[in-house]
Amino acid sequence: MGIRYAIIGGTGVYNAGDIADADTKTIHTPYGDTMVTIGRYADREVAFMARHGVQHGTPPHLINYRANLYALKSLGVEQVLATAAVGSLQRSYQPGELVLVDDVIDMTKSRKSTFFDEGRVVHVDMSDPYCSRLRRGLREAAGKLGYDLHDGGVYVCTEGPRFETKAEIAMYAQLGGSVVGMTSMPEATLAKELELCYATVCMVTNWAAGLSPHPLTHEEVTSAMAANVEKLRRLFYQFIENDTGERTCGCTTAVGGQAPLTGEESA
Repeated sequence: MGIRYAIIGGTGVYNAGDIADADTKTIHTPYGDTMVTIGRYADREVAFMARHGVQHGTPPHLINYRANLYALKSLGVEQVLATAAVGSLQRSYQPGELVLVDDVIDMTKSRKSTFFDEGRVVHVDMSDPYCSRLRRGLREAAGKLGYDLHDGGVYVCTEGPRFETKAEIAMYAQLGGSVVGMTSMPEATLAKELELCYATVCMVTNWAAGLSPHPLTHEEVTSAMAANVEKLRRLFYQFIENDTGERTCGCTTAVGGQAPLTGEESA
């Protein structure tokens, strides 16, 4: 199949937007089933996946990250663009702004975080958790669209589904975190293990606990994302339209060709 690009929509991003001939199908994987919408944009096939489901029915700690990434790889996907709603840990990252994160701190506790938990021991290099080549392309796409975005930032990934305490937020900020969310791990790690290029564009939807003058609600997050979802879609489709498809980064050999799926299998 010729599907080389995928978009993973987080909170508030539940459909692919302007793609033609969209068809939603169930993909069977060794880790369970997942839903993918496939269509075309600018004569390129694109896969879209709603991370939480189209009705936001799956909380972050119960998302089947392995099935999701495995399904995309089985379709032939090579490049994954993800969205994420995040809270700000620093005053310089304000609600309504886009952040092209370049590093991550994993504070999750109970998630299945690897494809290599039996049969062989594989240690994946995570020194570039968000593909630098994809990030460069997204920066260029943002420039063409006239979008401002923070170039770089550390995503602190918590377990959820509860929001964080004020003490936790203060600690994450002292550790160097820029924004806080609940979904980037193990998604980024699993993408790397499958030798996929992966990048996340975050939308800051709120101040984190202790920085906000009022208690945070899920409705505040979803409302902020709803106001910016089209902006995120345009950014991703601008990148896809202009991308050469040439993968010159180290993601293609992240586990030395030992990825558990080649991408050539049929789903």
